[in-house]
Amino acid sequence: MALQQITDATFETEVLNSDVPVLVDFWAEWCGPCKMLMPILEEIAPEMADKVKIVKVNIDQNPLTPGQFGVRGIPTMILFKGGKAEATKVGVFPKSTLVAWIEGSL
Repeated sequence: MALQQITDATFETEVLNSDVPVLVDFWAEWCGPCKMLMPILEEIAPEMADKVKIVKVNIDQNPLTPGQFGVRGIPTMILFKGGKAEATKVGVFPKSTLVAWIEGSL
């Protein structure tokens, strides 16, 4: 399942105004670890669809949003609840670690 791409223009609507928690993956095409993380998130997304929405932001195409939330390295995942950044995780982790982090942050 391909994850929804969010842009600087759609971030407020899709993430900050979302009725459900949203996990945002900040990534770039040239980032090797980002490419390792992608299939893990694509696997988690349908399994956790009733709890959280998972989306991606390409930092090269959308430079404003990462700057707003202090993203310095990628991949960076930020979990938003009620329009606020609640939890952040930087790097690549096994699926079980990510699921536990997401569930613990919800």
